[in-house]
Amino acid sequence: MYQFSRSMYRELVPDVVPCKGETAAVTRQRFLRACEQSMERLALDRHYFAHPVRTLFNDVRCFFPIEDQVRVYEVCARHMTLAIEYVDSQLRQGVTFDGSPVSCHASTRKGTACQRVPLPGSRYCPSHKHLEDDFEVAA
Repeated sequence: MYQFSRSMYRELVPDVVPCKGETAAVTRQRFLRACEQSMERLALDRHYFAHPVRTLFNDVRCFFPIEDQVRVYEVCARHMTLAIEYVDSQLRQGVTFDGSPVSCHASTRKGTACQRVPLPGSRYCPSHKHLEDDFEVAA
């Protein structure tokens, strides 16, 4: 996942303006850390990361001058969209970004995470399929 954040960093780092009281290197490190944290959250917590582009842009916009922020948003949107497509393709194949199998999103009665494999096209296993958001209305 870091290839997406590093690519975005390489594209935008020449425009980073040092924050008040910081050296340019420290500001660039903070910018890189913000990019990597958002990509890490996207990879680990995809279903609960509602607006990844907006979140990333709000985290990094303070590192750029006002006149460059439209371009910064477009670059963030492009790279984040590619990362979202990659994560979604991995989830459709039944594996997470690190190669481990996808597990059910529900928790057991004991409060631990369910370890079963979800049904194809669903986030839940057969035992928890009743938790799916899309209920079919009986005719």
